Amino acid sequence: MTALPPRFDLEDLSARTAPDACRTMADVRDGVDRLDRALVALIKERAGYMEAAARIKPSRDVVRDEARIEDVVAKVKAAAAAAGLTDAIAEPVWRELVERSIAYEFEVWDKTR
Repeated sequence: MTALPPRFDLEDLSARTAPDACRTMADVRDGVDRLDRALVALIKERAGYMEAAARIKPSRDVVRDEARIEDVVAKVKAAAAAAGLTDAIAEPVWRELVERSIAYEFEVWDKTR
Protein backbone atom coordinates (compact mmCIF):
# COMPACT_ATOMS: atom_id res chain seq x y z
CA MET A 1 0.00 0.00 0.00
CA THR A 2 1.30 3.46 -0.89
CA ALA A 3 1.39 6.24 1.63
CA LEU A 4 -1.20 8.96 1.35
CA PRO A 5 0.10 11.99 -0.54
CA PRO A 6 0.81 15.10 1.50
CA ARG A 7 -2.01 17.59 1.33
CA PHE A 8 -1.20 21.03 0.13
CA ASP A 9 -0.44 23.56 2.79
CA LEU A 10 -3.58 25.63 3.29
CA GLU A 11 -1.62 28.34 5.08
CA ASP A 12 0.77 28.58 2.13
CA LEU A 13 -2.13 28.74 -0.31
CA SER A 14 -4.12 31.25 1.71
CA ALA A 15 -1.07 33.56 1.95
CA ARG A 16 -1.32 34.38 -1.74
CA THR A 17 -2.50 37.76 -2.97
CA ALA A 18 -5.81 37.59 -4.84
CA PRO A 19 -5.40 38.23 -8.58
CA ASP A 20 -7.38 41.47 -8.50
CA ALA A 21 -5.25 42.72 -5.59
CA CYS A 22 -1.87 42.04 -7.27
CA ARG A 23 0.16 45.18 -7.77
CA THR A 24 3.47 43.72 -8.94
CA MET A 25 4.68 40.81 -11.04
CA ALA A 26 6.19 39.42 -7.84
CA ASP A 27 2.64 39.22 -6.41
CA VAL A 28 1.43 37.48 -9.57
CA ARG A 29 4.32 34.99 -9.63
CA ASP A 30 3.98 34.24 -5.93
CA GLY A 31 0.28 33.53 -6.35
CA VAL A 32 0.88 31.28 -9.33
CA ASP A 33 3.66 29.41 -7.50
CA ARG A 34 1.45 28.85 -4.44
CA LEU A 35 -1.41 27.60 -6.60
CA ASP A 36 0.96 25.34 -8.55
CA ARG A 37 2.14 23.69 -5.34
CA ALA A 38 -1.48 23.05 -4.35
CA LEU A 39 -2.33 21.71 -7.81
CA VAL A 40 0.64 19.33 -7.74
CA ALA A 41 -0.55 17.88 -4.43
CA LEU A 42 -4.08 17.48 -5.77
CA ILE A 43 -2.90 15.88 -9.01
CA LYS A 44 -0.71 13.50 -6.99
CA GLU A 45 -3.78 12.48 -5.02
CA ARG A 46 -5.76 12.09 -8.26
CA ALA A 47 -2.99 9.78 -9.54
CA GLY A 48 -3.55 7.68 -6.43
CA TYR A 49 -7.08 7.07 -7.65
CA MET A 50 -5.65 5.88 -10.98
CA GLU A 51 -3.50 3.43 -9.01
CA ALA A 52 -6.62 2.24 -7.20
CA ALA A 53 -8.50 1.89 -10.50
CA ALA A 54 -5.65 -0.20 -11.94
CA ARG A 55 -5.80 -2.42 -8.87
CA ILE A 56 -9.59 -2.78 -8.97
CA LYS A 57 -10.39 -3.09 -12.69
CA PRO A 58 -10.71 -6.74 -13.68
CA SER A 59 -8.97 -6.52 -17.06
CA ARG A 60 -6.68 -4.25 -19.05
CA ASP A 61 -9.27 -3.72 -21.76
CA VAL A 62 -11.50 -1.76 -19.37
CA VAL A 63 -8.82 0.74 -18.36
CA ARG A 64 -9.90 3.15 -21.12
CA ASP A 65 -13.59 3.97 -20.75
CA GLU A 66 -14.85 6.47 -23.35
CA ALA A 67 -18.17 7.02 -21.59
CA ARG A 68 -16.37 7.83 -18.34
CA ILE A 69 -14.01 10.22 -20.15
CA GLU A 70 -16.95 12.19 -21.53
CA ASP A 71 -18.67 12.10 -18.12
CA VAL A 72 -15.57 13.55 -16.43
CA VAL A 73 -15.23 16.27 -19.08
CA ALA A 74 -18.91 17.18 -18.86
CA LYS A 75 -18.70 17.49 -15.07
CA VAL A 76 -15.56 19.61 -15.33
CA LYS A 77 -17.17 21.87 -17.93
CA ALA A 78 -20.18 22.36 -15.66
CA ALA A 79 -17.93 23.13 -12.67
CA ALA A 80 -15.84 25.49 -14.81
CA ALA A 81 -18.93 27.34 -16.00
CA ALA A 82 -20.16 27.69 -12.41
CA ALA A 83 -16.73 29.02 -11.38
CA GLY A 84 -16.47 31.40 -14.34
CA LEU A 85 -13.61 29.52 -16.00
CA THR A 86 -13.70 29.45 -19.78
CA ASP A 87 -14.03 26.14 -21.63
CA ALA A 88 -11.04 27.26 -23.68
CA ILE A 89 -8.90 26.51 -20.62
CA ALA A 90 -10.90 23.88 -18.74
CA GLU A 91 -11.72 21.37 -21.45
CA PRO A 92 -8.29 20.96 -23.08
CA VAL A 93 -6.54 20.91 -19.70
CA TRP A 94 -8.81 18.16 -18.40
CA ARG A 95 -8.74 16.16 -21.62
CA GLU A 96 -4.93 16.14 -21.38
CA LEU A 97 -5.08 15.28 -17.68
CA VAL A 98 -7.46 12.40 -18.41
CA GLU A 99 -5.25 11.08 -21.23
CA ARG A 100 -2.15 11.23 -19.04
CA SER A 101 -4.07 9.59 -16.21
CA ILE A 102 -5.17 6.73 -18.47
CA ALA A 103 -1.58 6.24 -19.65
CA TYR A 104 -0.46 6.13 -16.02
CA GLU A 105 -3.21 3.66 -15.16
CA PHE A 106 -2.00 1.39 -18.00
CA GLU A 107 1.55 1.63 -16.59
CA VAL A 108 0.37 0.65 -13.13
CA TRP A 109 -1.82 -2.13 -14.53
CA ASP A 110 1.13 -3.59 -16.47
CA LYS A 111 3.52 -3.38 -13.50
CA THR A 112 1.12 -5.09 -11.12
CA ARG A 113 -0.04 -7.96 -13.31
